[in-house]
Amino acid sequence: MILTRRRRRHLAVLAATTLILTGAGAGVAHAEVPPDAPEQISNGDFSEGVSPWFSYGTGPLDVVDGRLCVTIPAGLANPWDAGIGHDGVRLNAGAEYKLSFDISATPGLSVNAVLQLGSAPYTSYASVPAVAAPTSKRVEQTFTVPDDNPNAQLVFQVGGAAAEQRLCLDNVSLRGGEAAPPYVPDTGPRVRVNQVGYLPGGPKNATVVTESTGALPWQLKSAAGTVVASGTGTPRGVDAASGQNVQTIDFSAYRTAGTGYTLVADGETSHPFDISGDLYDRLRADSMQFFYAQRSGIAIDGDLIGEEYARPAGHLGVAPNQGDTQVPCQPGVCDYSLDVRGGWYDAGDHGKYVVNGGIAAYQLLSAFERTKTAETANGGAALGDSTLRLPERGNAVPDVLDEARWEIEFLLRMQVPAGKPLAGMAHHKIHDKAWTGLPLAPQDDAQPRELHPPSTAATLNLAAVAAQCARLFAPYDAAFAARCGTAASTAYAAAKTHPVILADPADGIGGGAYEDSNVTDEFYWAAAELYLTTGKKAYLDDLTASSHHTGEVFGAGGAFSWQSVAALGRLDLATVPNGLPAADRARVRASVTAAADNYLTTLHAQAYGLPVPGAAGSYVWGSNSNIINNMVVLATAFDLTRDAKYRDGTVQATDYLLGRNALNISYVTGWGEQNAQNQHSRIFGNQLNPAMPHPPAGSLAGGPNADLQDPFVAQLLKGCAPMFCYVDDINSYSTNEVAINWNSALAWLASFLADQGDAKAVAPRTCAVSYQVHGTWPDGSNTQVVVRNTGDTAIDGWTLRYAYTGDQKVTQAWTATVTQSGATVTAKNESYNAKIAPGGSVTFGLLARTGTLANPSPDLITVNGVACTVS
Repeated sequence: MILTRRRRRHLAVLAATTLILTGAGAGVAHAEVPPDAPEQISNGDFSEGVSPWFSYGTGPLDVVDGRLCVTIPAGLANPWDAGIGHDGVRLNAGAEYKLSFDISATPGLSVNAVLQLGSAPYTSYASVPAVAAPTSKRVEQTFTVPDDNPNAQLVFQVGGAAAEQRLCLDNVSLRGGEAAPPYVPDTGPRVRVNQVGYLPGGPKNATVVTESTGALPWQLKSAAGTVVASGTGTPRGVDAASGQNVQTIDFSAYRTAGTGYTLVADGETSHPFDISGDLYDRLRADSMQFFYAQRSGIAIDGDLIGEEYARPAGHLGVAPNQGDTQVPCQPGVCDYSLDVRGGWYDAGDHGKYVVNGGIAAYQLLSAFERTKTAETANGGAALGDSTLRLPERGNAVPDVLDEARWEIEFLLRMQVPAGKPLAGMAHHKIHDKAWTGLPLAPQDDAQPRELHPPSTAATLNLAAVAAQCARLFAPYDAAFAARCGTAASTAYAAAKTHPVILADPADGIGGGAYEDSNVTDEFYWAAAELYLTTGKKAYLDDLTASSHHTGEVFGAGGAFSWQSVAALGRLDLATVPNGLPAADRARVRASVTAAADNYLTTLHAQAYGLPVPGAAGSYVWGSNSNIINNMVVLATAFDLTRDAKYRDGTVQATDYLLGRNALNISYVTGWGEQNAQNQHSRIFGNQLNPAMPHPPAGSLAGGPNADLQDPFVAQLLKGCAPMFCYVDDINSYSTNEVAINWNSALAWLASFLADQGDAKAVAPRTCAVSYQVHGTWPDGSNTQVVVRNTGDTAIDGWTLRYAYTGDQKVTQAWTATVTQSGATVTAKNESYNAKIAPGGSVTFGLLARTGTLANPSPDLITVNGVACTVS
């Protein structure tokens, strides 16, 4: 599938400022600017479309007859309340510049073209006034700028007219100063490694950038400089994604744990790295901790996350906030206000979006649900209560569920109330009325907040996540689980009544549009989750009737995203116990392993070991999350099959994120010798305001984007090879933003990686369990469990564990001591049946009370921590 990039603009609100006007308008004599002086404006004739131009407070930009045109609403109070702008303008103090442009407006208005600092305090360097009339006129002015700024902003302030205006621009030019020097990233040593390290039993690969075409010798050195392994690289030719001639090094055979290893080849020494089985334990916590830092509507406690991240609650109505507790709709959308406090700030802005928040919450819930179905997850011990630094820790609920709940509560509040038009649907998003500048702490945001229209995509997203919530929270908070279940079924019914209410792709002022023109995949995902939770035939009929149930759902460039969610339903039907016919479930599982095989083939063909093709189309907005989501499919295939090739592929692809890439950078803040620190974020604005923090450790940058969809990189990186289309700068929102759906992908991956320990060989199974429900009644069931020793040695004392996926609760047991904590059931031998000889078996039974949810038999049962074959 082709993943549509998120369309969003992160722009500065242009405040009124005192203008420092110099040049011809100030009566100062100036030398003529040569006609061949460097041009500082990109696409000033709009022959390449709209990019990199932006607007705020206006209708959408459009190119008509070669001119950039826009509609400006009537009644804006000030000129700076609407504008058309261009970032990334290079200015040199004392240099002469000539600004020229063609402009027209109907019926006519006064315009001010301002060169300024693009963030607070919006210092103005020069101003060129013009009166625009229906007939196009040419405006030219020469001036001197007082300050250096390699990233200034040109803005045409076009607000303040009493009547609606149609304005057009053409041939915008700013000549003068110096040409920008070619940007050459510092890529460090030419030997590229995972700067964090490698698992002892896992794959260990590196990439060497070289001019050599012959195989290069390499050495692995300990921290003391001792050569501990050596070999010869494999020439790979020119890598398509990076444009580099490269060789690969495989040192997987070396398995000794240690710190400070380096790899030497072609006269270069890599960044240091470790070999350890606990490499990713902290990354699991860091990547999940990111969500607490993104919380809206709660004060962030510095004692939990670090004092530099402490801040008051944002958007609760404390001045200057206008708050999220009573948010009205955009004009004409609804006649009510909603309390939509809470949730996570979506990305670098302060908006909250149901479709993106939904997939992020889903992936945190999925990371927890995996602990019930994957044998390496150790029953979820590492994701239990008090494993994260959260205010909810210690409440007997797994912390990852507590964090997901913060977002789910917000999603539920976005549902249209009963008795209102479109009742049960979900509003698509809520955010500021206009874009705010960088940086800006949430508590300092003074913009009015607005609810945007409901959409079918948002409604089905809510239905899917709320259904998942209902089954996962049932053992911990029955009331909240029931609330989620009711919201899910209500939303699904509303979406079926209103199946094609689509988000407006032009609704991108103040927040991203998050448009989606095809919601058949959302219908499939929601039906799948509702079926898994309730077991109801109506949902089964809907999901099996969907073309997505048997169609191809795993795209090469990205298995899934907020806009393409059919794969989420497929993955859960493959892993979560359910009542699909055996042949159909086998087919579903086979489709996951087939997709994983395709990703492995792609991975082995890439010199940097990536499960995406090397073409530019794989490097899009949020490419890092797309890469991880393909890795999720690989990891799931390992959980389903126990085939180590899928685990090893997942582990190997992680190297790219943590330094084994063309730029030799770890895309995760705080992880690796050279790591991204200046992600685009209003909250973490240290690069622009040193009093603010960098993003917290465990924050994932969006990654290379060959489309160069922001002005900063459009000029800086023009012509870049795909893997080089990234810069660690806060101004690059299209390559270097943080986003909750990117970090949720990282959190899922990090949890899987941490569960692999040393990544040693998968041991054969030595036990088999028969789990048979022999009787059911409206609120309970009778189950017999037979444990058989299929190994060569006796089992002397046994503890059996499994987890319910519904709302079952054990009430009685015999010939074993059975207890239940949350969803997890633990059965221990009695004194008389502790020993199971090879080929022998023991039997115990239990009664369980059931509620309203589906309660299928478990797929994963362990004995003494080892997974058994289950029948």
